Amino acid sequence: MRASRVRPVPSGAIDATWLLVFVLLGRTSHTEGLGVPGILRTVWPFWVGLLAGWLVARAWERPAALVPTGVVVWPVTVAVAMGLRLVSGQGVAGAFIGVAVAFVGLGLLGWRALAALVPRRSTTGS
Repeated sequence: MRASRVRPVPSGAIDATWLLVFVLLGRTSHTEGLGVPGILRTVWPFWVGLLAGWLVARAWERPAALVPTGVVVWPVTVAVAMGLRLVSGQGVAGAFIGVAVAFVGLGLLGWRALAALVPRRSTTGS
């Protein structure tokens, strides 16, 4: 499962799922509830940010690559999400931004770093 062998759809799903986990943990820790409307209201800026990050990084070309994909998708995702949260009246306190940068980076970079460590399987049958 090297970076060159990972397909875009599962990679995008991993990224989107990590952002959903971030939202679920945040809503739980702030006792905001886990109703679907509240979750969607909280997660949509991150998913739009992720889409923007994927477009900027052209992530479909090398979806599991730590560099350049991960290191581009990560900050674009957070920056766009924070901008959208701001204009939609959701919180963007400094502490939240710091937590978002750290948690989103851990996930979006972490699985890509792990994928880079997985040895390549030979396709020559040796």
